[in-house]
Amino acid sequence: MRVLITGGNGQLGSMLMQLLAEKQCILGEIDAIYKDCAVACTNKTTLDITNLWDIKNCFMKFKPHVVINTAAYTHVDHCESNIDLCFKANSLGPRNLAIACEEIQAKLIHISTDYVFDGKSNIPYREFDLPNPINIYGKSKALGEEYVKQFCSRYFIIRTSWLYGYEGKNFVKTVVKAAKEKKLLHVVADQIGTPTNVEDLAYHLLQLAVTDEYGIYHCTGGGECSWYEFAKAITEYAQIECMIHPISSQDYDSIAQRPLYSTLDHMMLRCTIGDHMRDWKEALKEFILNLK
Repeated sequence: MRVLITGGNGQLGSMLMQLLAEKQCILGEIDAIYKDCAVACTNKTTLDITNLWDIKNCFMKFKPHVVINTAAYTHVDHCESNIDLCFKANSLGPRNLAIACEEIQAKLIHISTDYVFDGKSNIPYREFDLPNPINIYGKSKALGEEYVKQFCSRYFIIRTSWLYGYEGKNFVKTVVKAAKEKKLLHVVADQIGTPTNVEDLAYHLLQLAVTDEYGIYHCTGGGECSWYEFAKAITEYAQIECMIHPISSQDYDSIAQRPLYSTLDHMMLRCTIGDHMRDWKEALKEFILNLK
């Protein structure tokens, strides 16, 4: 089997490469499928997903069976003032991959976000709930989902949230660094969601990739918390003495509006391959231990 990963130098792309290299993520009967698989990893300099012809040329040479799209423009505030760039990366990129995948009958795993929802719910969003994004980033990702559904018949759309891993920038690393340098941090306490360990997400992607259980999936850590509670847990597990002060979204200097509630329910995982996502606290403890 040949697997192509876009966004290979990011948090998720790097973890997928690591797991495929080590074969630690594969269980039981599908071990043989990944044992001798060929993996191609691209980034924005080696493959421009906003250019359809670049993708088609790449696919013609590598002929992937599975394409995992982790590439995206993820700076939420910058998206508000860079709408065209955001649209190209988060909407046209997935469209191009979907078109090229359909031509060679490859499976497409596309990573999306909890920000496709408006945050007005008070219970976790399920896969059948209708998106209603409230910022440019969420709108571009929602359109990317629609393009994938429109142009590809073998797709997995995976919505995740608050992702952290060992590569690149993320909230956990930011809090650890800031807490070591300062005695007080102000963190938003009225936005609720779920932190997601990149290793857990990558594991489920590779489990799905060898099935025909196509559709939309929610895949995040278990449970829910606020950014404030997340930051408190980070400093506690990292054993850093730093005061964390809760503030409201209105007090936080932000350009883009964020959903106040974006917890995702894992209904599709439970109904297909099973939901093995760890509780967010358990996954965070292990991550910080390894980060040390």
